[in-house]
Amino acid sequence: MSDLNHDALNNVPANIPGVRPDYDIEIVQLISQKLSPKVLREKLEEFHASDVADAFTRLDPTVREKLFKLLDVEHLAEVISYLDEDEQAEYLSAINIKKAIAILSEMEPAEAGTILKNMNRTRRDVIFELLDSETRSKLVKLAAYGEDEIGSQMSTDYIEIKKNYTIKQAMRSMRDQARETNTDNLSILYVVDENGLYYGAIYIQDLFAAMADEELESIIQVNFPIVYASEPIDALMDDLKEYEEDSIPVLGSDNQIEGIITRQDLLELFAKEMSEDYARLAGLSSQEDLEETLFESLKKRTPWLILLLGLSLGVSVVIGMFESVVAALTVAVVFQSLILGMAGNVGTQSLAVSIRVLSDPDLTNKQRMRLVTKEVFAGLSNGVIIGLLSALVLGVFIHFSAGYDWMHAYAISACIAVAMLCSMVMSSFTGTAVPIVFQKLGIDPAVASGPLITTLNDLIGATTYYSMIWIFLIQMLHM
Repeated sequence: MSDLNHDALNNVPANIPGVRPDYDIEIVQLISQKLSPKVLREKLEEFHASDVADAFTRLDPTVREKLFKLLDVEHLAEVISYLDEDEQAEYLSAINIKKAIAILSEMEPAEAGTILKNMNRTRRDVIFELLDSETRSKLVKLAAYGEDEIGSQMSTDYIEIKKNYTIKQAMRSMRDQARETNTDNLSILYVVDENGLYYGAIYIQDLFAAMADEELESIIQVNFPIVYASEPIDALMDDLKEYEEDSIPVLGSDNQIEGIITRQDLLELFAKEMSEDYARLAGLSSQEDLEETLFESLKKRTPWLILLLGLSLGVSVVIGMFESVVAALTVAVVFQSLILGMAGNVGTQSLAVSIRVLSDPDLTNKQRMRLVTKEVFAGLSNGVIIGLLSALVLGVFIHFSAGYDWMHAYAISACIAVAMLCSMVMSSFTGTAVPIVFQKLGIDPAVASGPLITTLNDLIGATTYYSMIWIFLIQMLHM
């Protein structure tokens, strides 16, 4: 295979005992051998789909095309599911449209819908029209929900049992559905009543352990957790973390089962939500990745940087207003970064705590006020401790390094300590109050990002610090 990316085979280390082998490299080497299609397919089926997916990125397009022809649709669907979203759309856009349709039909509707969204409109429309009616109806159902709603992430791959079934009928229905749909979600079965409304859930081990003449009602869990398809994902995160079920039913507004959310779905949602929050805390509008263009990165970062530039200019203006103070007491400049740094640190801590608490949709105004009070008192307590330590240490430092007598050295260190205390208290308030205000305005609290809070606290810290120096040291002590 001359089209193979031979760079991938260079310097391939031998398998070392105790070290996980590089299966993707083994797969690339295997494909390079002159084996018959049947033998090669059998050998590839011995590898996990995730390792085959990793090997995909090491292959040239012509070799990938041969691999698409070699593997069966079911195996390809599993391999494609382990690729990144952009790669999924790219690969399925490059192959025969008939095979692409067959692969998408084998995949979870939610995943197939995501891949279709990332394809160009013309190919997407053609594929959608050629899909079987059942798959199309599932995709339409998922598309009816916004990306921030739990319904957009649910799986339609589950087994439904009638409440009036006997144990024997339930077993038969489960086997028939598992055979017809080839579902992987067998650990929990969902029960509906005679009107098709959700009634409860059955653990498959309870079904197997039940006697044939036992009532189905006796093994139905009627207090099983549920979510509604229209509920926002953000609001459900904390509640869903508490459940240890393999899957949770997703209900429509009519209390009929629309789908399920699996444990794997939850893990992916948690990871995505954390990534988005970290991106916002860093001052980005959403998560970036290595595949983004320079323009896309600039579009996300530049607006925030312009806002922060304006606030930073405010800090410079404040310091400029106290130019006479700096000229009269130059030693003050040395400790400016100390005040601003501590204020920023405390504000960022309060911001992190606030965002975590504000994610609870049931939080009351009283609890919000208690959060503000708690953070302000935490800032005050830390300010007293850090301020006292700073006053003791900085007095000695100023005396020996700047040549001030002990009285004036400790007067300066005391002023620094009080300024630090005030800045830390106000920064704690800012780090808590700003996200609360954002939430009240209908803006995601995570948008009150770390850089924004830090710059605001720089403004507060600089104003507080130089104001106190001017009042206490210059006006009162005439230093």
